[in-house]
Amino acid sequence: MPAHLNDGELATLAAAMDLLVPRSGELGGADYVDQLLGAFTFDPPRIWAGGPFSGRRGGEGGFDRWIELGTAEGLSWRTRIEGSRGIAEREFNGPVTGLQERYRDGIASLGDDFASIAADEQQRRLDGCDEAFRDLLFAHACESLYGDPIYGGNRNGEGWASIGFAGDTQPRGWTDDEVTHGG
Repeated sequence: MPAHLNDGELATLAAAMDLLVPRSGELGGADYVDQLLGAFTFDPPRIWAGGPFSGRRGGEGGFDRWIELGTAEGLSWRTRIEGSRGIAEREFNGPVTGLQERYRDGIASLGDDFASIAADEQQRRLDGCDEAFRDLLFAHACESLYGDPIYGGNRNGEGWASIGFAGDTQPRGWTDDEVTHGG
């Protein structure tokens, strides 16, 4: 169930991400962005996963226990994600356009039919959209593909596998041979 975007926006976002960084949308990139944009619909907000271990290689899994934000952290992240919205405490440095608005506008600029049109037309539209949005989308596509799967992207660790990274290995760690000769 989406946290912030609707199904059409998620499909558009996934298709655009795949154009910028192949397989990033397919492997959950749109879910990664959606979870970030809707972080404050969860309690605690889904900004930082807990720990110390994921549980994938032993130890008690703690990444799904999200860390509470302090007052200043909460204000900072809300401003980054939601924007200042004319709220005085969020505008101490002036008005801020949040990620939610930047994504809504960027996705809308690609068109409602973006996910269903031919790849060459998708590329033409993506090339013609706002450069700042494309840069944001590229950064989040990379983060989603190579970040921890708990954040919504890198489905089944396939992004890690594509670059030969075994993922988090704690608490087991790496053997001397793996460090010397690669895992």
